[in-house]
Amino acid sequence: MTSAPLMPMATAVWLVENTTLTFKQIANFCKLHEVEIQGIADGEVAKGIKAYNPIISGQLSREEIELSSKDENRPLKINNFDIEISNEDKKIKKYIPLSKRQDKPDSALWLLKQHNTLKDSQIARLVGITKYSVTSIRNKSYWNYNNLNPKDPVALNLITQKELVEAIEKAERRIKREKKEREKQNRDNKN
Repeated sequence: MTSAPLMPMATAVWLVENTTLTFKQIANFCKLHEVEIQGIADGEVAKGIKAYNPIISGQLSREEIELSSKDENRPLKINNFDIEISNEDKKIKKYIPLSKRQDKPDSALWLLKQHNTLKDSQIARLVGITKYSVTSIRNKSYWNYNNLNPKDPVALNLITQKELVEAIEKAERRIKREKKEREKQNRDNKN
């Protein structure tokens, strides 16, 4: 056995309270000394530590505990799960300098003019401003609307071309779906 369980002392408390395993088996599994396990059983060690169930966390199985309970020479084996963590799908917010932050409303105006199929929430997510700001730019009620100049967010490096294309494709799929639903509703109303 190469690795200890999560929270070994709390796991040892649970194993002492809920199993018939020997102190040596628990000590070996939790990577603790046998005297510590004896102290846990006597109530002298681990006072106030809440027991941690290794079965719920998937580190042990009931069958493993039962097999080791029947044979005191058999060590407990921890279930190892190799979890692969990938950062590919996570969108990392990049830092936008103060000098470029004033370009966000300009980019929103450009997107509204060039790609009017995008929803306000999509534009807000792409550019990094609030949906309320995008809606007020669309309605020409934005506080600084008269000073806005439409600017391409890709050229300003606020978003990538890939993000823009994906947002446009999503908007087109949504429009097709809504059109089909309206047609179906019209057919149902005629019948």
